[in-house]
Amino acid sequence: MIEIKQYISEVIHAGLAKLEIKENVLVEKSANSDFGDFSSNIAMALAKTLRKNPLEIAKMIQSELTIDKKIISDHSVTQPGFLNFRVAKLFYQKTVTEIIASADTYGRTDTGKGKNANVEFVSANPTGPLTVGHGRQAVLGDTIANILEWHHYDVTREYYYNDAGRQMRILGQSVTARYLDQVGQEGDFPEDGYEGDYIKTIAKEILERHGDGLSPEDRIFRTYAEELIFADIKNTLEIIGINHDVFSNEQTFYDNGSIDQTISDLKNKDLISETDGATW
Repeated sequence: MIEIKQYISEVIHAGLAKLEIKENVLVEKSANSDFGDFSSNIAMALAKTLRKNPLEIAKMIQSELTIDKKIISDHSVTQPGFLNFRVAKLFYQKTVTEIIASADTYGRTDTGKGKNANVEFVSANPTGPLTVGHGRQAVLGDTIANILEWHHYDVTREYYYNDAGRQMRILGQSVTARYLDQVGQEGDFPEDGYEGDYIKTIAKEILERHGDGLSPEDRIFRTYAEELIFADIKNTLEIIGINHDVFSNEQTFYDNGSIDQTISDLKNKDLISETDGATW
């Protein structure tokens, strides 16, 4: 299958070689389709070096072009020195025939054969239901993974979320406050807390399962909320046909020492520093 811009570039390079000129060639879609489908400003790029009018240079290059009429039906020179090319109808007709003949394999390559690709997408923290924005990213990520698989990459679809930071802490505090409301105790709702009805629903489930005697410090408010919300996230993704191979989280890397090891390795290589109370 011929890539038309590459073909035009090669034709121009061949013409330049006859003139003993070496220069990078840029081929772009024509700004004005009346002049052709593609154009190149190579003549203008050479004007300073050759000390000639770009129009003169363009005509000089044009005279040295050897073009297959089945691919390019016409080529011209226009002010101030553009080389223009019109793609032959026969080329398009032949391309359609090739597409039909290739059927489901059209466009497929072996680019990724023997290679791995990890696509991390969605990766929303389990602090609430997925939004339309998350759904958009889910479709985009899965599409990218499909395209890589189409080109024979061995693809892993990963969902990575942060379960060790501030957002998860606030989630637990939000559920705790709603639980205390439901058992008639006073609780401080956190600043920037999660106020959706789903927080009240989670608190109610915890009350039904574990009674009204839980301590506000109990980790169940956070862990149960995370578990329930993540199950809802997985269910939503399943409904729209999105599947992940790997679910990983930040806490795992703290627990297995990976983060400490990475920081240590970077320090040993003098690649990080500590400034303003933070590691950079």
